[in-house]
Amino acid sequence: MDVTDHARALLGRVLHGHAVAARITEVEAYGGVNDPASHAFTRTPRSEIMFGEPWRLYVYRSYGMHFCANIVTGPTETASAVLIRAGEIVDGIELARARRGDRVKDVALARGPGNLARALGLSLDDLGTELLGSNAVHLGDEPPSAPAISEGPRVGVSKAAGVPWRFWITGDPTVSVYRRSPRA
Repeated sequence: MDVTDHARALLGRVLHGHAVAARITEVEAYGGVNDPASHAFTRTPRSEIMFGEPWRLYVYRSYGMHFCANIVTGPTETASAVLIRAGEIVDGIELARARRGDRVKDVALARGPGNLARALGLSLDDLGTELLGSNAVHLGDEPPSAPAISEGPRVGVSKAAGVPWRFWITGDPTVSVYRRSPRA
């Protein structure tokens, strides 16, 4: 399975994080050492987690403002990962509202990678969490049937901007709006 297959397979699964759960509705695939848009394209201390075991959580701070969560898919020498871009809160909605603010509509509580991480209470403390266990942060089972999936270019990347490695559940209202990077 390559990273795009893993990305598609994550759609519809539930990501549990600190007493809140979100059904994954949008993802982006990053091909590690073979993908100039990936943090692992150049190996650094920050991207080292991507070269480790699959099914670990890679959390990083984006623009110094918010956290983003990725699922490392491997293989280890490739360092591929999938960014979780959006989800539908399916459990713990009151806590998600408290983390995101009372004025945010339910449909937008986990729309966008920073908002999703905030709604789930994810931080750098969760970096490296094994997601197939029973930790406070873990990944639920595959959905009983695969959802209809749409694809398009990734959001906000300046390199490999046209690569259609963004996947989302077709027609889902929690999916974020596409924004091409002005540097692309």
